[in-house]
Amino acid sequence: MRMVIRRHWINRLENQWAHRSVLWLRGVRRAGKTSLVQGLPDVEYLDCELPRVRRALEDPEAFLRSMGPRRVVLDEIHRLPNPSEFLKIAADHFPSTRIVATGSSTLGASRRFRDTLTGRKTELWLTPMIEADLADFGSRDLSRRLLHGGLPPFFLSPEPPERDFQEWMDSFWAKDVQELFRLERRASFQRFVELLLVQSGGLFEATRFSGPCEVSRTTISNYLAVLEATSVALVLRPFSSRRGNEIVAAPKVYGFDTGFVCSHRGWTSLRPEDRGHLWEHYVLNELTARLQGTGLRYWRDKQGHEIDLIWTPRGRPPVAIECKWSARDVDLSNLTVFSRAYPKAELRVVTHDADPAFVRELGGRKVRFVSLAALADEVAPPV
Repeated sequence: MRMVIRRHWINRLENQWAHRSVLWLRGVRRAGKTSLVQGLPDVEYLDCELPRVRRALEDPEAFLRSMGPRRVVLDEIHRLPNPSEFLKIAADHFPSTRIVATGSSTLGASRRFRDTLTGRKTELWLTPMIEADLADFGSRDLSRRLLHGGLPPFFLSPEPPERDFQEWMDSFWAKDVQELFRLERRASFQRFVELLLVQSGGLFEATRFSGPCEVSRTTISNYLAVLEATSVALVLRPFSSRRGNEIVAAPKVYGFDTGFVCSHRGWTSLRPEDRGHLWEHYVLNELTARLQGTGLRYWRDKQGHEIDLIWTPRGRPPVAIECKWSARDVDLSNLTVFSRAYPKAELRVVTHDADPAFVRELGGRKVRFVSLAALADEVAPPV
């Protein structure tokens, strides 16, 4: 794959490095972590999967002393016997050495990390490709991004890479799940992942998966926790003020990438109704990348009215966000119901064709139709 400088992510990384000397870069396999860090200027790149590199890092103090005020990349750092000890020594005793360490899971989510380095590191979540990445890769083909997904090598493939999707799953089990979490019953776990991707974007009830996967409800919950820790599942909790007619417990769960959702649903081309479903995933990915977390929520009442995303900025009323592929013929009935329950809420509809933005009246309330770029800048301005 050709080297692409992903300017949005480089800027974020440099900005966070300016505040802490240790940065944890996480993201799923093939998201482009290695290519991103290799594109940094003046870095010493070390692949911790290599035995000779692990030997060189056996004495952290000697190694860090030899580096001095340099920039060091430690790729796949979980391969070290005690990676958190190495990073702790770097943060506490060698602050002039800038370290970026990469891994697939959240720091401390697995048994390999004995210290979460609270207060000693900053963290950056490299999500599948966002709007800014499309420009850097020289393609604004959104349909291709939705069908192929946002892992760079898959996006660049001439055809949807069906075999690569399965190989990715096999590697995920062997290199992430087994090495970091030590789960058993591969068939049950992979069946769960498959079902989750097929039902991506729906309400999650563990009991619905336990039968087909032949495991207990508790095991299903553990499986979901692993997928969330490795960013393979995005979990949205319900937004509620505890009204009697609101859903208050059941989360919605999304697969991490549109390409995998298409593959597991058997989609090799996109119909208009498919674009709408995938657009919701794409919007969630963009906002997750900007916010660096899934602090977004969804809203649903017991009559079935639902708002795709709820953003709750500090010091402001909640912002209700409906994700619609096109601004033409949008049904605003769910926003109407939500606005009655939350009259101070701000109302947004994000579409691929709302550029420039415009406003519609809804029972005396203003609904603002915006592009994804405009919404992302509102939620989290670019660095």
